[in-house]
Amino acid sequence: MKKNYIIILLALLISLFIYLFYRTENTVVTKLAISLLSRERFEILKDSIVSTVTLNEHIINSLPEGLWVFCITLTSKNLYLKINDIKFDLLFLPLIFSVGLEFFQLLDLTNGRFDFWDIGVSVVFWAIAHYCIRFNDEEQNGLKPFNKRSIICTATYFIVYLAHVWK
Repeated sequence: MKKNYIIILLALLISLFIYLFYRTENTVVTKLAISLLSRERFEILKDSIVSTVTLNEHIINSLPEGLWVFCITLTSKNLYLKINDIKFDLLFLPLIFSVGLEFFQLLDLTNGRFDFWDIGVSVVFWAIAHYCIRFNDEEQNGLKPFNKRSIICTATYFIVYLAHVWK
């Protein structure tokens, strides 16, 4: 499982890099970085990175969502929520969340723009996390007991909030 945490951390760092330097400055994480560094220092750093590392438009626009779907799929593996007698497998929540978010964007219910590429990339990264990465932990309720796995899963969902765009 520790190997999976390293993979998750690397994927989140790549996503963070793209959000910070290639996406809008209205994301939560970019606003935090600007407040820590100052706008001037951030702009100098951003200009230096963007001029040195060129990225394809699809990488800039779709890869970060695919990476966070990948991460929260891995942290959600073998976790479930039980409400009354109904058991909800959390493995499918990242896919539902990402596809649902795209349709909310299509209906102008949330910030962002609808993009079929985002859906495709999300499905691919969900499938990679689900089918290609082994996970040896046994199945457990995501809330009872609330333990290290539950905390990591919840924290990964909160990290996704850093990509939220403020208007």
